[in-house]
Amino acid sequence: MSLKIYNTLTRQKEPFVPIKEQEVLMYSCGPTVYNYIHIGNARTFVMADIIRRYLEYSGYKVKFVMNITDIDDKIINEAKDKDLDFSDVTQLYTEGFFEDIAKLGMRMPDAVPRVTEHLDEIINLVQTLILKGYAYESEGSVYYDVGKFAGYGKLSGKNIDDLMSGARVEVNEKKKSPLDFVLWKAVKPGEPSWESLWGNGRPGWHIECSAMCMNHLADQIDIHCGGSDLVFPHHENEIAQSEAATGKLFSKYWIHCGFLNIDNEKMSKSLGNFWLARDVLKKFRPEAVRIFFLQKHYASPLSYSEDNLRDAENAHKRLEMIFNKVQQALDLKETLGGSVGTVAINPDVEQFSKDLDRLEKEFHEAMDDDFNTAAAMGKIFEIFNGLSKITSPKLLNDFSLYVLKRTRDLILEWNEFLGFLNLSKPENVSKKYEKIVDLLLDIRMDLRKRKEWTLSDKIRDGLNEIGIAIEDSPDGTKWKLK
Repeated sequence: MSLKIYNTLTRQKEPFVPIKEQEVLMYSCGPTVYNYIHIGNARTFVMADIIRRYLEYSGYKVKFVMNITDIDDKIINEAKDKDLDFSDVTQLYTEGFFEDIAKLGMRMPDAVPRVTEHLDEIINLVQTLILKGYAYESEGSVYYDVGKFAGYGKLSGKNIDDLMSGARVEVNEKKKSPLDFVLWKAVKPGEPSWESLWGNGRPGWHIECSAMCMNHLADQIDIHCGGSDLVFPHHENEIAQSEAATGKLFSKYWIHCGFLNIDNEKMSKSLGNFWLARDVLKKFRPEAVRIFFLQKHYASPLSYSEDNLRDAENAHKRLEMIFNKVQQALDLKETLGGSVGTVAINPDVEQFSKDLDRLEKEFHEAMDDDFNTAAAMGKIFEIFNGLSKITSPKLLNDFSLYVLKRTRDLILEWNEFLGFLNLSKPENVSKKYEKIVDLLLDIRMDLRKRKEWTLSDKIRDGLNEIGIAIEDSPDGTKWKLK
């Protein structure tokens, strides 16, 4: 099965065919840095990271860009409230954003452009829209003329006549239509501003993403993603600006992540019903947070509660415990070397090996079906349930260890993009075994010096029973596996 993606633009699931074979240009709207990200934002960012990594796992070369909006009304208001320069506010929360996504196990995008570093590109794009007749200057501000773009509403499904009839009466004589949106804002007293062809001012929100996306990727990209709340007006306006400027389809596929809900309302800073990602991460492991996200399809609403996160935490602990048992069995095999015996093949091991073929196939089918992590995690839980029955030392033989290794390697591959396990351990289990044996021999040496022969011999005999031979000599004590 080839990869299919639900495309918001066409409202259907489509085979994924990038513009350039085996290469993907991908853009995701990043944070407006007036506060730390909340856990709803985190879901969108984590899913973008998973999609990027799964595409790489599937053999695509991906260039992934996520912007940072570092000038905005909310940033200016936050700076005024705290009596700070706006740049101090953005620096604080930008650093916080990088800290939070690192804790969540996200890889840094290939580029993280900031609005204030791309003023020239933004001004040039606004000027292009004016020259092509899609924008107009009015009293130092520039507005996009929505009525000039025939495709307006194609992403959100909104009709321009319905939008006009439903528009609130707006006292703004600068605009030709209440639907027209600002590309460049004329300077206001006490606010940061930059020079432009139309006087000092700052960019509007929507134009920023178009300019940064085209600057760091191309006029046409393969995937644009973000939260569902951005479909209208932000992404609709991005399309209008970009396609009017270039005459090309802006993004081939649009992917939108569902809301995180509290009591059937979306989590939102404006509603005040939100939890900061960093506060959630103080209570729960990052892998548990990722499992919480993964157990629902990215486009579906997800209900936030601490009970749901505790369930994800318990699921993570169980996965980790079973995985560690698998790893211990394989490390023991590495430590012992050679064959581990000819114990008869257990029916449970044989059945698990057969099930694994099916589950591997179904896992890939789930991920190829619009990145369906909920179905994929179902297959992973099924695999771990099977593993829990075949890690007993009594079942270990060459065949069972082959099955465990094959399963372990699959889990490692899948964990690389799903991130449900923390595998950043400093040393493997076999190294720990060696340190334990060395510690016991140090204790035995102290006992021998004190002539406590009974306890000394007990350590020697106990190690001998588990296959570790002790050799005492004038040069000291050495050990080896029998």
